[in-house]
Amino acid sequence: MNLKTMTHRVLVVSALALTTPLWAQQSPWKKLEEKPSTLHLESGYVTLPGPALELRLVKASQTVASLKPNAEKGFDFTPGDRLKVRSSDGLYHLGDINLRLRTPGQSDWQAYSSAQKRGDVKTLPATKPAAASADLSPSFPAEFPLEVKRSWEQSGKGWVVRFTLKNKSTQPVEIGSLGFPLIFNNILEGNTLEQAHDRNVFYDPYIGKEAGYLQVTRLHGKGPVLLVLPEGNTPFEAYNPLLDDPTPRGITFEGFHEWMVHSKAHAEKDWSKAQPWNQPTSLTLQPGESKSYGLKLVLAPAIRSIESTLVEQKRPVSVGIPGYVVPQDVNARLFLKYPSAVKSVQVEPAGALSWQVDLATKNGWKAYLIRGKQWGRARLTIQYQDGLTQTIHYKVVKPEAETIADFGNFLTTKQWFEVPKDTFHRSPSVISYDYETKQQVTQDSRAWVAGLSDEGGAGSWLGAMMKQLVVPNQQEIQKLERFVNQTLWGNIQHNEGPEKYGVRKSLFYYQPDSMPPNTYSTAVNYKGWSAWPRKEAESLGRSYNYPHVAAAHWVMYRMARNHRDLVTQQDWKFYLENACQTALGMVKLAPYYAQFGQMEGTVFFLILKDLKREGLTALASELEAAMKKRADLWKSLAYPFGSEMPWDSTGQEEVYIWSYYFGYRDKAEVTLNAILGYMPTLPHWAYNGNARRYWDFLYGGKISRVERQIHHYGSGLNAIPVLTAYRDQPDDFYLLRVGYGGLMGAIANITEDGFGPAAFHSFPSTLENDALSGDYGCGFFGYAVNTTAFLTQHPEFGWLGFGGNVTKSKTDVTLTPTTAARTSVFLASVGLDISLDAGKIEKVTLNPQTKTVTLSLQPATVTTPTAYLRLKTGKQSYHPKKAFAQEREAYVIPLTNQTQTITLVSSAKK
Repeated sequence: MNLKTMTHRVLVVSALALTTPLWAQQSPWKKLEEKPSTLHLESGYVTLPGPALELRLVKASQTVASLKPNAEKGFDFTPGDRLKVRSSDGLYHLGDINLRLRTPGQSDWQAYSSAQKRGDVKTLPATKPAAASADLSPSFPAEFPLEVKRSWEQSGKGWVVRFTLKNKSTQPVEIGSLGFPLIFNNILEGNTLEQAHDRNVFYDPYIGKEAGYLQVTRLHGKGPVLLVLPEGNTPFEAYNPLLDDPTPRGITFEGFHEWMVHSKAHAEKDWSKAQPWNQPTSLTLQPGESKSYGLKLVLAPAIRSIESTLVEQKRPVSVGIPGYVVPQDVNARLFLKYPSAVKSVQVEPAGALSWQVDLATKNGWKAYLIRGKQWGRARLTIQYQDGLTQTIHYKVVKPEAETIADFGNFLTTKQWFEVPKDTFHRSPSVISYDYETKQQVTQDSRAWVAGLSDEGGAGSWLGAMMKQLVVPNQQEIQKLERFVNQTLWGNIQHNEGPEKYGVRKSLFYYQPDSMPPNTYSTAVNYKGWSAWPRKEAESLGRSYNYPHVAAAHWVMYRMARNHRDLVTQQDWKFYLENACQTALGMVKLAPYYAQFGQMEGTVFFLILKDLKREGLTALASELEAAMKKRADLWKSLAYPFGSEMPWDSTGQEEVYIWSYYFGYRDKAEVTLNAILGYMPTLPHWAYNGNARRYWDFLYGGKISRVERQIHHYGSGLNAIPVLTAYRDQPDDFYLLRVGYGGLMGAIANITEDGFGPAAFHSFPSTLENDALSGDYGCGFFGYAVNTTAFLTQHPEFGWLGFGGNVTKSKTDVTLTPTTAARTSVFLASVGLDISLDAGKIEKVTLNPQTKTVTLSLQPATVTTPTAYLRLKTGKQSYHPKKAFAQEREAYVIPLTNQTQTITLVSSAKK
């Protein structure tokens, strides 16, 4: 068996081993097969050709059997390959409908579904534009008070599924909830990575009322993209998981959702403790009254064409700058494209945002200035003259500098664990935290959560370390250097012997037969597989633990090398060499999983760059050779995103970085496209730049369930390759929007007092942060190494700032960074990347005509008397007009007690 075959074969097996035995994972599918079929597939199918999409219906139910683009008939947007196994009662299909109803005198809502107990529908004459039509009455009980008719209609190049509801009773019927199941093929079960990228889709919602839509994208990130749009008055009010569908959910299947037009019944009962995205509504039908709803299915040729397709379909399009996570010191902008004029704009909660009308663009985009005023979620409701209502969802946060300072303080105070006689040698450290109980987590049934390793346990101390890269704090660093030299070096990581540099899976373990009485709490259930015994906890074979440790050493190196008196226990060389040896130790001591891309694997690339700058040639060559061997393997694979999971959204980060570095640009492009397939840009802070992840609440959350996670650490990590690609392709505005959405998503969930949670819960019954700190720090790593202020000139929207405020004069454009670090600025129009290893940027001014750049640096501080300036050039070649000494490929700029201005001049690259 060659390595390629082994890699893909192990994807399913290794992932299942993390949860339950293989037989237990197979049994739900086997049970599903044994259920009696009620779709009556033997009655045949109805094939409806269309200009762009071929629609195939099950004859007996007129639900969708397949939906295939004409250009690629071998691909199906729906799980048609599992139609037979999913043909029993209770399994949803595209074309089904869910309702909750009540009549006068009833306090409880009655739930009904066309999927609950199927009967063959009554076929009705199909009159144009309908190609198929049916009465769904046989699928509802006798007491059901509505008549439900459904038709499939051709509309342009797409299809419309239309439902007409008529009150056939003698009394009013209130429709408290109305949902349309969205059944597309996101079932990864049993597929290799190649098969999954070829067969499967992911889908993301814009829960924006009548402007809402769903985008269904291929895993490989190429077109076509299926768009589900509202037809007529069919608002996208809520997005509800179909937890009653018996299709086995788990790490290979996230589950299905439904498009909810009305949600009052759910909000009153199932979601009563949550704050919904939109105001819940209901509709009352009088006797004999009818109401129609519909969804339109159309194709966009590519992901980057989604918004232009929406414009073609005369749907509202929104572009938020710099996105929808808005720090309070940022001058945000909003651009709207829709034929009808805006009638009114409403902010909820009142005063959470301020808005001001700006000049429309040359092609008629409506423009607004937006400022965040009140910390927390905010909803902008736009009413158009034609009656259409749109909601745009923002998250207002403190200025980034305050947010990051609060985060560092919380980690090094509330989460600082100082128990010198701790049984498991975890002191001193930054330990996991439960925000609900306001307590440190010193015991958990998942050993790693309390054991300072793995993502769910290392996340907090990793976040504390990376925070220092953004905003160094001397008191915090003093604590963290103790952690590195007393707890990490010699406990989490071996510091001697043949296994030197090996990283343990956990310091905490469950071995009651060899521990003193009362070591373990009786309130914790230690019966599961995750309560590792000592031998398992001491294993060095999980490669994913090594980047966390390497990052800690590397940050200490950067603090020691570029600042004065921040690090005192060891010199810079000790930390840099340890960082490198940790990377090499991963390859040596955890070789199996090291073949895969690692979350935070970017740190190995950053370590390599610093080794070369320091002249540590031998170590650099050894590290580069080890990384190239891994990249060569990835080059040989069609989709090199293997993991301990069947499919993952984190290995792409490192795969992209090394593929790009070693010149494997075709593989870098494959990787980038795959990221764009699961990382959308949408007018909603929760989904904009949100890299898909749906199982890590099981491993690092307090509410443990399979659920789409909002800005789990994948958002921050995947922003690294997306923004790296943008710097290389500064005319690709889409990359900037997606990447910056992920970057800000990494800090969107930090609480007002500085707690960093594992992720935000997307289920409408919750819609709040998880209470555990979990693996949050991994995403913060992505923010810390990638935070940049971007200045770009858009052909329609003009000069724009992402991470900074823009001002213009007759000759110049100035960007004042609002990032916490203020150490990096990218000027897209000239391709200039300005970064500081130490020091802070006050502002950058560009003269678009002369291409001259003026850089203003903040005054010196006690710990940062010198700035180290790096210039990476693209379209233009830049250098300081004044001569400065150079060290480690950086310009050495002595800082003074005043703002210092440096002129950068350019010459066209040869």
